[in-house]
This record gives sequence, C-alpha cells and structure tokens, in this order.
Amino acid sequence: MGGMLSQSLLNLVDAALVGTLGEIALAGVGVGGYAMFMATALVMGLSSGVQSQVARRYGARHFRTVLAPLTAGLIIAVIIALPLMFIGHQQAMLITGWISQNPAVQQVSADYFAIRILTLLPIALNLCFRGYWNGIHQSGTYFKIILMMHALNIPLSIWLIYGGAGMPALGTEGAALGTTLSVWIGALSWSITTWRHARQVDAIQWVPEKRLLWRVISLATPNSFQQLMFAMGYAVLFWILGHINAASVAVGHVLVNLSLLLILPGVGLGMAATTLVGHALGAQQLNEAHRWGWDVVRVAFFTLTLLALPMLLAPDIMLSLFLHQQPLIDLGRLPLQLTGAMIALDAAAIVLNQALLGAGAHRSVMQLQLITQWLCFLPAAWWVGLHLGYGLEGVWWTQLGYRLLNSALFALIWQQKRWLRPA
Repeated sequence: MGGMLSQSLLNLVDAALVGTLGEIALAGVGVGGYAMFMATALVMGLSSGVQSQVARRYGARHFRTVLAPLTAGLIIAVIIALPLMFIGHQQAMLITGWISQNPAVQQVSADYFAIRILTLLPIALNLCFRGYWNGIHQSGTYFKIILMMHALNIPLSIWLIYGGAGMPALGTEGAALGTTLSVWIGALSWSITTWRHARQVDAIQWVPEKRLLWRVISLATPNSFQQLMFAMGYAVLFWILGHINAASVAVGHVLVNLSLLLILPGVGLGMAATTLVGHALGAQQLNEAHRWGWDVVRVAFFTLTLLALPMLLAPDIMLSLFLHQQPLIDLGRLPLQLTGAMIALDAAAIVLNQALLGAGAHRSVMQLQLITQWLCFLPAAWWVGLHLGYGLEGVWWTQLGYRLLNSALFALIWQQKRWLRPA
C-alpha cells in the first residue's frame, strides 16, 4: 500500500506532530502537503503501468520476462522525477502560492514543500517496486517495508520538530526533513530487497525493449493524468477552504488525510483486485475476472464500515489527536462524521477503480473521475461553501453526495462488462 495514500499517512503524522505549533503551522503543512500530492501524482501511474504488465506475464506464466516491466518503470521514474525535484525545490514559493494567498501560511508551506519535494525520486522508484511485487502476488513484502518506513518517520520527525540531543527545534521544517529522510531510507531498503530477489529469478529478459518502455508509458500516462487532476482537485478544494478561513484549511487537512489513511485497507483490497483481475484476464477467464471485482467490493464495504465507526461515534476523541484548540474540534465534529459515512459508501469506487486499471480500462477510469470531480463536486463545493455561505460543513455535505455518485457510476461501468476484451 503506497503512493498517494502512503503520502497521506506521512502528511497525517506531520499534522499530528505540528498540531501543537498552532493553526498557521498546521494550515501551512496542509498546503505544502497538497502541493506534494500534485507532484507525486505525476509519477503515480508508474505503479499501475508496471503492475498491469507484470501481472499479465505472471498470469500467462511468462516468468522469464516478468522483470522487464519493472526495469522499464525504474528508467522512466528517474527521467521524470529528477527534473521535477529540481523545479519544485527552486519554485516552492510560487507553487504553494497557487493554493494559499495567506502570507503567513504561504511562507510555512513553501519551506515545508521545498524539503518534501526531495522525496519525489524515491517515491517514484517505490511505486515501480509496488507494481512489481503486487503483480507477482507478493504484496506483503511491500507492506513490511512501508511499515518500517512509517515507523521510522515518527521518531525522526519528533526529534527534528522539537529538538533534543544537540539538535535545535526546526518546527514544520523538521517535520518535512524527518519525512524526507524516512522515505529515502525506505527506497534504499526496497532497492536492496528487490535486487536480492532479482538475482534469484530465472529471468532471461530483464532489460526492457523500446516497445515495452512505450507500453508502460502509455499505460501510466492516463492514470498519472487522472491522479494529477485528482490532486489538483484537492488543491482547488483547499483554495476554496482558504477563502473561508485558515481554520477551515487546518481542519480540512486533518479530515482529508485521516479519511485517506482509513481507506488504506480498501485500497489494498483494490490493488489485490487489480492483480486478480489481471491474472484472470491473462488466463482468458473472463467471467472469473468479473466475479473477482464484486467479491472484493463486498469485503471492502464490511472492512471500511468497521473502520468508520470511531469517526461516527467518537469524533471528538479522534480530532483531539490532531487538533489542540476546542474551536477547531467543534468546527471539525460534523464534517468528521460525514467523512466516516463517505469511507463506507466509497467502497465500490475504491475497489472497482483499481480493478478496472487491472483490466486495462484506464481511459474509462480517467473520464469518470474527471467528470465527477471537476464538473460535479468542485463547482458544487464552491457554490455551497462560498456562495451560499455554508462553509466547511456545506463543502463536506457536497463531498458526501459526490462519493455516492462516484461509487454508483463505477458499479455501473463494471456491471456493463465493456472492459472485458483481449489485452
């Protein structure tokens, strides 16, 4: 489990640790975090591009070429991530200024983002590793390293934020630095683990052909574009919240990252569906591929409903972990309960989104996400939250309706079976 949701966990840890520094610090970390979301989105498609090609080779029992898509993804990752890291680091103030016009928030967010953008290359490499290991049905290996990385992030960030043992307190910049160091260490661990595995694989072809490079790019581009628009959508959402007040930005940052963290099991099940559907299609078992999608949706709905219960029943306790001022907790109470409802109702969209990627239906997924987010949710959020004056609560009621619509449309596309076609 990685990518955007791994970024959410990193952002949520930073939010919990800088919450004691005040509303401006929390809002600044939020804005910087969503700028990082946009940068990460540009390489997100590498995971599904690599995984789709690996899973099809694995399902067709072409084991001797199973490493080639991974190598292709790693080459593409380096070519894309290095220049983006340089540009983001040099233009941090300009980039974060697009999201927030509050001078105090903008300064904090720019300093935070200038450090966090240095994680883009290891994130891109990790996405390729994730695609490979999920494609060969060994996602547990990836999960162990992700857990190690996040476990390391917490003590590192605490030390750098608050200081100690000769280290001065760095505040929000310390949060960014702790996260950056942990991600680089995680990437190094991944490289070593995958290299050891690769030496044991009976693979004749691990250097990708030019055709395979273009195939991975063609698969990755629609998903990366979809993820970029998704991340930009959240940037627009926080632009809307910023026009309400800084408190709404701070609370919204916690709500969004908390929801993205708690749907991690659903996304993990969705990635399992990606592999299961890919294997079934590789073996020409079309009905089996369709059945896997609905089976995983049922498991995800039950799991996410259980995880959402604390948000519905004890919102103040959950908010107090991140927010340390009572007015902020009061502001976030109802939106957090609405977030709990969204998590359960979003199960079909979460799983079937990933399953359709496994079936190669990248264009359908992209079109649906763009239409519902940009033509439905964001205009409605602006109208209800700003124009009608309902604020943060109005925006979150609008988001609940958007999530319901999204799940219904993904279910319709899956049931129509138009994605059942030869690879």
